[in-house]
Amino acid sequence: MKDDTTIVHAGRKPFDNHGIVNPPVYHASTVLFPTVEAWEQARERRDQPGTIVYGRRGTPTTFALQDAMAELEGADHCLAVPSGLAAITAPLLAFLDPGDHMLMVDAVYYPARRFADTLLARMGVETTFYDPAIGAGIAGLIRQNTRVVYLEAPGSQTFEMQDIPAIAEVARKAGAVTMMDNTWATPLYFKPLDFGVDISIMAATKYIVGHSDAMLGLVSARDEHFARVRESAWTLGMAVGPDDCYLGQRGLRTLSARLARHQESAMKLAEWFEARPEVDRVLYPALPSNPGHEIWKRDFEGASGLFGVVLRDASRDAVAAMLNGYRYFGMGGSWGGYESLVLPTQPERLRSATTWDAPGPTLRYHAGLEDADDLIADLEAGFERLGAAREAGE
Repeated sequence: MKDDTTIVHAGRKPFDNHGIVNPPVYHASTVLFPTVEAWEQARERRDQPGTIVYGRRGTPTTFALQDAMAELEGADHCLAVPSGLAAITAPLLAFLDPGDHMLMVDAVYYPARRFADTLLARMGVETTFYDPAIGAGIAGLIRQNTRVVYLEAPGSQTFEMQDIPAIAEVARKAGAVTMMDNTWATPLYFKPLDFGVDISIMAATKYIVGHSDAMLGLVSARDEHFARVRESAWTLGMAVGPDDCYLGQRGLRTLSARLARHQESAMKLAEWFEARPEVDRVLYPALPSNPGHEIWKRDFEGASGLFGVVLRDASRDAVAAMLNGYRYFGMGGSWGGYESLVLPTQPERLRSATTWDAPGPTLRYHAGLEDADDLIADLEAGFERLGAAREAGE
């Protein structure tokens, strides 16, 4: 099956559920067994994916989503966890022990950096942050005790690309496990496991759910790595509610159509921003002017709706006037839903291996599913407010 067919059909078994199209929602904690023998058999199989023994370990609702995502990822298995951050922390705890060393990209999602700098550091795990552009040069940072190499592309807030195959090859030769946050592209536009990455991580809260109404994380891997990830998540009590899994698998069915629209609008907005005199540069790998465009074009099948904009010099009050008056761009964390969003960001505060130099403020935009021309009109009115605020301040 091609991906567009997979997202519609994978994980669904209508005729196992009275012909019902969508897998039903099973609310369960206790699962009953008719005999001691049946209970003992279930206990023996409890670590096998798909075994129903207790609600915390999943129900048919959970398995429907996990099976569909594993197929889309090209993985042997997928595990649903309660959030995107849980999808990061469970694999890291599965493969890192006291005295180990990890390499983590400097443009990483901030909660992942915080986890490395706090809990992992207290465990005795040392983290070295590396330049996203390092490529095969990461070999110079590998130590004898390097156990994990962590990637994210494009980078959080600043959208740098990484040479993922080159990094994965170096890590594999060194015996390190590679993990990648693939939330931006989803496996529809990039499949980490096909490029040598061992573990694919996603905040399904974003594009998989797609409607800004559920928290969900997904971790996909092949057999050789999956058991340790599952053990880590289950030992930590990472259980996902069936309603959230249902919303995830429901959102998955329209992912292709939604993502194509997000991409179309984001490109139109990004090109519009590039032509504006108030803008220094646009951070979107799909743009030919972006430094990471060639890597994106080589490895990725598409781009999503999230991008950054660096303004020329502008005061905080002027930027606030611009953002506060938007009609369609809501201000809030997360992204990937049907609605457009904007947030001011401060990437210069989140770097240690590299520096972030920009002439003015950095903004993060998410192009939703509204009409792109309406969005541009909203943005244009925002720049008018920015200009007015500048004049008033002079």
